Amino acid sequence: MIRAIIYCRVSTDDQNCDRQERDLREFADRAGYEVLEVFRETASGASSDRPERKKIMAAAQARKISAVLVTEASRWSRSTIDLLGSLQSLNAWGVSLVTLSGISLDLNTPQGKLMAAVLAAIAEFERDLIRERVKSGIAAARAKGRKFGRPRVSEKAIAFVHQLRAEGKSYSQIAAHSGVSKTKVAELCQNSAA
Repeated sequence: MIRAIIYCRVSTDDQNCDRQERDLREFADRAGYEVLEVFRETASGASSDRPERKKIMAAAQARKISAVLVTEASRWSRSTIDLLGSLQSLNAWGVSLVTLSGISLDLNTPQGKLMAAVLAAIAEFERDLIRERVKSGIAAARAKGRKFGRPRVSEKAIAFVHQLRAEGKSYSQIAAHSGVSKTKVAELCQNSAA
């Protein structure tokens, strides 16, 4: 049996890896992979600095595995440069990145190189489209008058914070009385003391 690790990744906390893990375990059983471990991660696919993925790279470098199973290449990386770089490292250690469709992104073959480049380009294109849609949505909301960011603290509230602090109140007490967050209260008091 081929020793493998399953890697599942979602982008946000309101998502989970259950479906990916289930599908990959079924795939591993059918294809004859021995799953040594499952790594689950919530992180952006654009980031190459992911703790669980680093553990997989370390296992690959130590030659403990022969394959990394992912549902699709974009789960591993959404950056062309990162995908190709990590595939080169895996390839040097004799490890293949295998997608749910059974495509092995093996950089030893011309077909593997082409497939990796095409999939990475599509994943990066997809990420760029998402980024454009988010920017467009924010611009549309701003055009309708929606405010983003932290609300500004009024001069009246700032004066009240300073008055309560002068009376010897703690940051927690000031926050409770003024409606200004404890963090902002501390910031205002420290700025006035400086």
